[in-house]
Amino acid sequence: MPVSIYDPLVLVCADLQVEYLTQGRGHVIVDGGAATARCLALLELWRNNRWPVMHLKRIAQAAWFNPSSRLTDWIAQARPQPGEMTFEHPLPSAYSSSRFVDHMSSIRNLHCVLTGFSLDETILATVVEGFHRSHRYQVVNDAVACRQPGTGEAATYQQSVVNVIANFATIQSSAELIRTSGAVAV
Repeated sequence: MPVSIYDPLVLVCADLQVEYLTQGRGHVIVDGGAATARCLALLELWRNNRWPVMHLKRIAQAAWFNPSSRLTDWIAQARPQPGEMTFEHPLPSAYSSSRFVDHMSSIRNLHCVLTGFSLDETILATVVEGFHRSHRYQVVNDAVACRQPGTGEAATYQQSVVNVIANFATIQSSAELIRTSGAVAV
């Protein structure tokens, strides 16, 4: 995964918000702890190396995701730091943010490493829309999570979503990404 300064690798943290980890909420992610830990490990790696980081925040206007609620706040350890980019998106795709569209359009050869929540909404929609704009995404399959659907097993459902995403993005594990991170030069 060698990357040059002309081909930057950006960590995109999708929807790392309290809403997804609050028991009793409609969008709670069952067993979200493992994915959260991997997201935080990757975030720490990027920050320690001063590599670029973007944060996506879902601010949908629907009653189930009230933007004035504290539930839309960042998970404390994933809160953006000064110099890190943040984009709020009202629809599942990050491209529903005009600021995000402008930013992504202004950079050539951008390669995004996508982690976080709402695999079956934000991550899927963003990857598909990015693919149609010739933007390159890499999804870290063990650092993403989605809420458990009403029927079926969560792990099977999540793997099915990852399999669909593989048609539009590269899939990689966090261990592989961390192991090869020494080859990343941004």
